[in-house]
Amino acid sequence: MSLVITHRSADLAQLVTPLLIVPILKTEAGPPTLPPSLSSEVAVALQRAVVTGDLTGARDEAILLHADGSIPRVLTVGLGDKMTTASLRRAAMVAGKRARTIGVSSATFLIPEAILTSVGAARAGQAVAEGLPFGAWQFIALKRPADNPKPLFTDCTIVTPSESADVASGVTRGAGVAAGQEVARHLQVLPANNCTPAYLAERATELASRHGFRISVLDRAALEREGMLAILAVGQGSHNEPRFIELEYAPEGMEDAPPIVLIGKGVTFDTGGISIKPAQSMEEMKYDMSGAAAVLGAFEMLGRVRPGVRVIGLVPSAENMISSKAYRPGDVVGSHFGKTIEVLNTDAEGRLLLADALSWARRFHPAAVVDCATLTGAVVIGLGHTASAVLGTDPELIHALQVAGEASGERLWELPLWDEYRELIKSDIADMKNTGGRPAGTITAAWFLGEFVEGFPWAHVDIAGTAYTDRELPTQVKGPTGVLVRCFAEYLFARSR
Repeated sequence: MSLVITHRSADLAQLVTPLLIVPILKTEAGPPTLPPSLSSEVAVALQRAVVTGDLTGARDEAILLHADGSIPRVLTVGLGDKMTTASLRRAAMVAGKRARTIGVSSATFLIPEAILTSVGAARAGQAVAEGLPFGAWQFIALKRPADNPKPLFTDCTIVTPSESADVASGVTRGAGVAAGQEVARHLQVLPANNCTPAYLAERATELASRHGFRISVLDRAALEREGMLAILAVGQGSHNEPRFIELEYAPEGMEDAPPIVLIGKGVTFDTGGISIKPAQSMEEMKYDMSGAAAVLGAFEMLGRVRPGVRVIGLVPSAENMISSKAYRPGDVVGSHFGKTIEVLNTDAEGRLLLADALSWARRFHPAAVVDCATLTGAVVIGLGHTASAVLGTDPELIHALQVAGEASGERLWELPLWDEYRELIKSDIADMKNTGGRPAGTITAAWFLGEFVEGFPWAHVDIAGTAYTDRELPTQVKGPTGVLVRCFAEYLFARSR
C-alpha cells in the first residue's frame, strides 16, 4: 500500500499526531539545536534525550521518545553534521522505515524553518516527500496476513511552521517521483513466474491508459516482421515470448519536439542460457529487468508531475532460458540495425536486447538517448554498490546525467570508451562478438552497444551494482531500490520548458 504524502502549515505548539518526526542536525561542539515553538511536552522529551546523550543528531540515528498530551510519541532522525538536500532525504528514508515498524497508520514530519532556509523550501519539500515513501516501502502482497498485524503506515503529513507555496510544489513533485520509484520496485521484486514479458506489457498498457500516454506493444510476430532479430534470439528458448514496449509522453504543443528516449533492459529472468549461471543466488536474476522497471517508473513520474519535455520509453523484454530451442554459443544472429553478432556467451544477452532498441530509437530523431541495464558483473567489481557506471558518446549528456545523479542521490561515475577497447569485440566471422571477455567487461559491453548508435547523443548506464541490495540498510529493507527513477526525474526536470 502506498504512503500518501500531504503538506500543511501549522502552529507547532498545537500539533496533534500519533507520531511526530523531527530531523536533528548534529553540531560540531555542544548538544544539537532543537526546533523552537514545539509543545512543552515534546520539548521536555527532546531535552531529556539530549541530556542523557541518547539524542545527538548523528547520521541514521533514530530515537523513539515518549511524550504526554496530544503527541504521544516523537521520532528523531539524525541529519548528520550537514544540512543538505541529500542528508534531509536520507533522514526521511530512515524515518519512513522506522515509522513503518512502530505501528502507527499516520505521522507528521516537521521541517523546521532552519532547514527551509538552508536547503530551500521547494528542495526540502521534495526531498522529504521522496524519502519517506522510499523508507516505508515493503512488499507483502504475496504473504498471508499475520494474525495480529500492526496498522499499516499509510499517511504522513509534512508540516512547516508557515505557509509556503514552494514547499507545497516540492512535496507534489517529490510525491510523484516517489510513486515512480514504488512502481519500479514493485515490478523488480515480483518473481519471474509473475513478471513475464507479457506482464510488463500489461503493466505498461495500464500505466498508459491511466495517464493518457501513447503505447505500442510488439509481440513475437510483430518482432519478426520488424526484423528485431537480436531480441528474438534471446527469447527463443522460453515459452514466455518476448515483447517490445514503446511508450510516449508528449505535453501539449510538444508532439513534434525531438524527444528524450529512455531505454530499459527487460530480461524478466536470466538463467544465462546455455552458458548457464551458477546456481547460488540465481534467484536474484529476477532483477535483470531493473532497467525496464526504471523506465516504467519514470513514466509513472511523468504522468503525475507532467514536466514540459517529450519522452519516449522503450522496453525490450525477453526471458533468457534453456531449452532445445535456445540460442547457442557460437551462433551468429542478426539485428534490427543489420549488423551480425557472433554469440560467444549466451549470458551476455541484455546487450542484444538493447542493440535492437537502440536501432529502433533512430526513427524518433531524438535529442538524446539513455539506456539503462543490469548489464555486467564487472561494474560491481569496479564501483561496488555505491554508484552506477555511465559511458557514452556525448560529454554534455553524460555531464547532465551526472548532475542529475548528484541532485537525486543516485550517483554516476564515467568510464572511458577509448577506441582501443573496440578491438576486444572484433569477430572473425561476424560484424562483432557479444563479449570481449573479462578485461574491462563494463566498457566492452558499452562499446558493443555503441555499434548500434547512429545519429543521436547517447549514454549507457550500468546499474548491476545498484539495482537491489541483499541486506538491510538504515534507509530500506533488502531488495529492490528503484534506482534511476530519481535520476531520470532530475534530468527530465532540467530539460523541461
